[in-house]
Amino acid sequence: MQLYHHPYSLDSQKVRMALEEKGMDYTSYHINPLTGKNMNVDFFRMNPSAKLPVFQNGAHVIYRAIDIIQYIDRLAVHLSGEIPPVNTEVHQWMQKVDAWNPKMFTLTHTPVKYRVFVSKFIRRVLIARMAEAPDLASMYHVKLREAYETEDKVKDPEIMKQSEEELRKLLDDVEAQLGKTKYLAGDEFSPADSMFIPILARITLLDLEEEYISCRPKIQEYYNLVKHRPSYQIAIGKYFNGWKKYRTLFKTSFFLCVRTLFRRY
Repeated sequence: MQLYHHPYSLDSQKVRMALEEKGMDYTSYHINPLTGKNMNVDFFRMNPSAKLPVFQNGAHVIYRAIDIIQYIDRLAVHLSGEIPPVNTEVHQWMQKVDAWNPKMFTLTHTPVKYRVFVSKFIRRVLIARMAEAPDLASMYHVKLREAYETEDKVKDPEIMKQSEEELRKLLDDVEAQLGKTKYLAGDEFSPADSMFIPILARITLLDLEEEYISCRPKIQEYYNLVKHRPSYQIAIGKYFNGWKKYRTLFKTSFFLCVRTLFRRY
């Protein structure tokens, strides 16, 4: 099994947590979207959406995080030989968490100068890839158009407001649920938790924990609990706990600065 992912990718974090919780062996390939690696020709041929993560198991190639996690869950059941009871609540929570798109929320809370810098860099990468692989030019053009549309959406305060409202509604629903159960879909950790925890980590990364997490005591207690799980440490904590966050950010920033200097000279 192969997983193409990156520590920054929230959906990648979801899948990695699910894999670690099931104790599955897989080969990890880092694809950094901030440096345009997801636009490289070989990867783009396999995955024209250029989104992360991508999961491959033999002939099976799966792109959406929720689909990957459900596949992992079914595979784990098959390998164990056990038939667990159907838990519709897990599926419902997975769908509810998946319905919130973190992209606009993340972009609008990223400093403008960094967001604009990365956006311009990615657009240059796309144009270069069109010339490199003419047979993929039409698909690269779709991604280029999406990049311009995203820039327009980021400037729309109504889109930002909607994203924040949807996040608050999700968090309020989770807060209410955690008043009744230890984890999101009951008293046992489930794939629903693997999908939700990275959202809390993203809020923390954006330094918005006080506004969205600390004011919800049940979520704060839950967050403190799950941070001790090995799956969290491997998928998220390893890269973003304390000073490690700045090391991860520095590595990407340094790469982008060097590439920009080489382009100029």
